[in-house]
Amino acid sequence: MDYQKILEEIYQEIQPFAKEGKQADYIPALARINPDQFGMCLLTVNGDEYNIKDFDTRFSIQSISKVLSLALCLSIEGKKLWERVGKEPSGAAFNSLIQLELENGIPRNPFINAGNIVVADVLMSRLKDPEKRFIEFIRALANDETIDYNLEVASSEREKSYLNAAIVNLLKYHNNIENDIEDVLSFYFKMCSVEMNCQQLARTFLAFADHQKKFEYADVYLTSSRVKRINSLMQTCGFYDEAGEFSFLVGLPGKSGVGGGIVAIHPKLYSVAVWSPRLNAKGNSIMGMKALELLTTKTEESIF
Repeated sequence: MDYQKILEEIYQEIQPFAKEGKQADYIPALARINPDQFGMCLLTVNGDEYNIKDFDTRFSIQSISKVLSLALCLSIEGKKLWERVGKEPSGAAFNSLIQLELENGIPRNPFINAGNIVVADVLMSRLKDPEKRFIEFIRALANDETIDYNLEVASSEREKSYLNAAIVNLLKYHNNIENDIEDVLSFYFKMCSVEMNCQQLARTFLAFADHQKKFEYADVYLTSSRVKRINSLMQTCGFYDEAGEFSFLVGLPGKSGVGGGIVAIHPKLYSVAVWSPRLNAKGNSIMGMKALELLTTKTEESIF
């Protein structure tokens, strides 16, 4: 398969969408970035790499980090986590208060804001230094010690965090938060602020695609069964209330973030990351979604 040629074709074919949407301007630090950028990187389980355009430009991975915090949390908490957060698609906006209230403070899944705030709370309760452990885990996955939090982005999110503050207070009211509210929010925003480029992100998620290799990174161990379940959650819950559309069009497990990044995996074949800051109304990268749709169409490779 000539993946490099396919990536180049994809870039040309998505140009009609280049000016659609806008970046996540409700986060001041993200509102300042140039929205007209595009990068893509595909890594195979055999070690081959294919990339195009701004693949080496770092961006805030935002909600993509929720997959990684879930992996860390499951390695520590195991199935007990599912007593505090569900495994079902939300069918609602990622920051919905209404759904959380109706379901008595149990978030639908760990990839919406409420669910990942609970994951952050668990990590704070179980780890002596959760911020250090989380970033060490990501660095080990990517084999890159330069990956770090962007404190400017984290602070910027905190400034405008009225809805997330309401969510964590509602969780606390329903006894689903153990730690101090401000501390939980601070850790949550730091996890979302992690910066990577497409190459680093694809390498990080190769661990979820390469089933031939044991999942052991920075003292984080996951069974193949747990990796499979994380991939399943990416398939059903990875794109807010657009998860069904992504599955329908692309046919791969994946996760998006409002920084414009999307990562997807084809188990036993490859990991692919794409970044373009302009988002649709659901909070997903317009050019990123289209690029991945074209990738699986042109390669005729999906999990279905």
